[in-house]
Amino acid sequence: MVFASLEFLTLFLPAFLLIYALGKPQWRNVILLIGSWLFYGWLSPLFLSLHIVLTIVAWGGGLLVDRAREGSKGRVQLLVALIVFNTAVLCWYKYANIVAATWMEVITWYGAMPMDWQRVALPAGLSFIVLQAISYLVDVHRHTVPVERSFINFATYISMFGHSIAGPIIRYDWVRRELSKRYFDWQNFSLGARRFMIGMCMKVLVADTLSPLVEVAFHLDSPSFADAWIGCLAYSLQLFFDFAGYSAMAIGLGLMLGFHFPENFNQPYLASSIQDFWRRWHLSLSSWLRDYLYIALGGNRHGAWKTYRNLFLTMAIAGLWHGGDSWNYLLWGAAHGIALCIDRLWSRSSLPRIPLLLSHSLTLLFVFLAWTLFRAPDFHSALNMYAGQFGFHDFALGDGLAVTLRSAHGLAALLGVGCILAPLLKSRYEQRFAERIWFAPLAALWPVAGFLLSFALIASREAVPFLYFQF
Repeated sequence: MVFASLEFLTLFLPAFLLIYALGKPQWRNVILLIGSWLFYGWLSPLFLSLHIVLTIVAWGGGLLVDRAREGSKGRVQLLVALIVFNTAVLCWYKYANIVAATWMEVITWYGAMPMDWQRVALPAGLSFIVLQAISYLVDVHRHTVPVERSFINFATYISMFGHSIAGPIIRYDWVRRELSKRYFDWQNFSLGARRFMIGMCMKVLVADTLSPLVEVAFHLDSPSFADAWIGCLAYSLQLFFDFAGYSAMAIGLGLMLGFHFPENFNQPYLASSIQDFWRRWHLSLSSWLRDYLYIALGGNRHGAWKTYRNLFLTMAIAGLWHGGDSWNYLLWGAAHGIALCIDRLWSRSSLPRIPLLLSHSLTLLFVFLAWTLFRAPDFHSALNMYAGQFGFHDFALGDGLAVTLRSAHGLAALLGVGCILAPLLKSRYEQRFAERIWFAPLAALWPVAGFLLSFALIASREAVPFLYFQF
């Protein structure tokens, strides 16, 4: 069950909101927890069991860390053991398949028989749940947050179905006060519903419409220059509107329930450098990597060489975190790590500043080329797409993509580009049209119209899973 599905929109969400609204304030965490566990159980009862085990370990571990003597070796060892446990669970479910596949390739190359391997399924949202658990345990150790003694409150924080499947990565400190007391009122509900509908439009009207085009482009045997770049640009739009759409829906659901989650995107495709891009893309992950990985490695406190090393390692690990089906994710993260090092080195040197337009263009070019590596199912497929993008195959549009292309794809792409560029023109059209009698009703009602159109599309085709469900 995903947000953009009939089951969620017509069964689960209305029933849950009705029970939540009628429940007493002191029972709302219990209602939210039970609803979230039912949501996970709908996906898989086995995954729900794992989810509950991780929750119990993190909650109990936090209590033990808080009780351990300040500055003692045992306290640090306990924290390390809890982090290792959570990381080991994540690594098993996420990387066992690719390690096994790589090992079988190696032994087969040496002439041995491949072993029998039963593929391990990745539980939805496991990556995000583990990062939240680790951040909570580290914050308790650092005294950044007080330990949560209520299991219901802690389990509600870990399990909230609105964001735990694909982010944002919510830190306990951001919601701990609202876990104890929050306001369920019409204003928050209205704002949240509007944000949810906008996220639905981003997901269904843009991302899902471009999905078939991307799927065909990245599986062509010899993509032409036009094929490769249409596929790359379509995927760049699909990924952003899919993930940013989910984040908007999660933020909207949070508001509807009385929570205020932070923004997760800030117009990343308007970035003027790769460092600026990571200040705008997946903000909750970027800040998590900075506070719990980059700084833990030493940050920029031990000289230039170690600073660059830490930057590279942080991004390489971030790339590996994104997926366990291909080593492409590790290479993608390493490429971003190298780009950040070059960006930092250039900005701290006496070299002339790159003009803004050129800097923006180079940043987008690098990001889009890196997305090719991110999307390709394997390294060979990525090289095949790069060959097309750099003109080593034909230049004209190939028959495979020409058959797939529809006017709806062009409309979705134009809508996506328009939404990306809209912030640049926002102040102009607001000043020009704000006093027009039709402006306020249009601004208020367009998300409803977009949501109704999205709902009609969902009803007419199969639900498309969010891309970050696989991460």
